[in-house]
Amino acid sequence: MTATTAQDWEDRSAALWSRIDALAPEDFLARTDALAAELGADHPVALFERAAARDSLGRTDEAVPLYRRALRGELPGERRRRAVIQLASSRRALGDPEESISLLTAERAHGEDHLSDALTAVLALALADAGRAREGVAEAVAALAPHLPRYQRSMANYARMMGEAEAQKTSPSGD
Repeated sequence: MTATTAQDWEDRSAALWSRIDALAPEDFLARTDALAAELGADHPVALFERAAARDSLGRTDEAVPLYRRALRGELPGERRRRAVIQLASSRRALGDPEESISLLTAERAHGEDHLSDALTAVLALALADAGRAREGVAEAVAALAPHLPRYQRSMANYARMMGEAEAQKTSPSGD
């Protein structure tokens, strides 16, 4: 696919996503599948877009295998990180917060970017679902702190202290 053709496809995909709330769910899904088919059934971007569409329509169980297949391929740019975050969110929603935590913890090691707060929000939810609510709150407060007009330093310190206290309680030696 040429750069012009690739950009045209991306523009049509963005236009379709901008209409998700205006289209009937089955129509949106059919249009997404048709657009994805232009790339080929096993193209990582096509798999990701099909997964995201299903996830957005509440068909999370159908999205998970598509995310997994997309991640086995060469997902370009931020789509790879989005796929990990969305897969982790889906696994949490389907009752597996531990896999969600594992996916997000591994993804966090890839560094910070504009999706880091989204990753942290999903991680906080997964931690809460896994019975680690204080640790989840610490994650959420730490992510929120830089965005506050005041008290950034205090909130970051509170989050760090909560996380450290929770880590001490859950460490095998207890120290």
